Amino acid sequence: MRPSASRIPGAPQGNQLSYSFRVIGGHRPGVRDAYHAFLKMPWWGAIAAIVSTYLILNALFALLYMATGGVAHAAKHSFLDAFFFSVQTMGTIGYGAMYPETRLANTVVVAESVAGLLLTAIATGIVFVKFSQTRGKILFSERVAIGPLDGVPTLMLRLGNERNNSIYDADMRLTLIRTRRTAEGLAFYQNEDLKLVKDRAPTLSQSWMMQHRIEATSPLHGATPESLDSTEAEIQVALSGIDDTSLQPVHGRHTYERFSIVWGARLADVLSETPEGDLVLDLTKFHVLEPTQPTGEFPYPRDESGSPSTPDPRTRNAKRSGY
Repeated sequence: MRPSASRIPGAPQGNQLSYSFRVIGGHRPGVRDAYHAFLKMPWWGAIAAIVSTYLILNALFALLYMATGGVAHAAKHSFLDAFFFSVQTMGTIGYGAMYPETRLANTVVVAESVAGLLLTAIATGIVFVKFSQTRGKILFSERVAIGPLDGVPTLMLRLGNERNNSIYDADMRLTLIRTRRTAEGLAFYQNEDLKLVKDRAPTLSQSWMMQHRIEATSPLHGATPESLDSTEAEIQVALSGIDDTSLQPVHGRHTYERFSIVWGARLADVLSETPEGDLVLDLTKFHVLEPTQPTGEFPYPRDESGSPSTPDPRTRNAKRSGY
């Protein structure tokens, strides 16, 4: 079994798994990693970091003004007056009520002006980069279906772009991850690529079906629900492409654990045609699975006794029917 631990900070975004991953002895983030960490922060965290840095820097200069003195019309040993003067200096406000009147105080003002310019430049640059980032909103079907398609057992899943635009040159990859044990008893995680019927989409919009035919050359050939469970199998989906609005690369990733793989089912059709010849994309069926008929070569779905079962054709929703 995989260990349960906290997730890696800054790990690639994907769905939440039933387990987590812990690294021992890895590289600890340093000052040079602050820029990358800032870009991965949520907006509220980034704004809070900028405001906190601004206030802390003003507080430090306020302490310097208290120690050196020389600020006209500021109460002696008053932190608030020194802090307000620091804010006015860093923000280049200059009301004129308080001003430096000694050479030492003017030196501190020069230092604070330089620090303020650097802080403004850094904050502006980082906020612009963060604001200009394009993050993909890729929707993946809740479950993977394995069922006969054209007489061949086929693994099927659906993905789509949640935004009302398109992703150009979308490349898709499907990987099977299983726990293997060597003859010496060593455990390792084996990654095997699953060949897709079509691994590239010139334009990806709101729905696309990925298919892998389980033929003799497939790593899933001969697999059963029990064998996938014993090897703690996972199926990982990765997508990359170009957002047609921002012209920036976007990525998406999703991992299906073994209990998210439904045997003896297929994805419900989401595309239909009206009598007038119009096409209708019904996204309410995006996650819906339909049971298939068991055959001699593909005896799924099975009933509680393990025998092939005859599914109710009226059953449509996978969550309500158990498929």
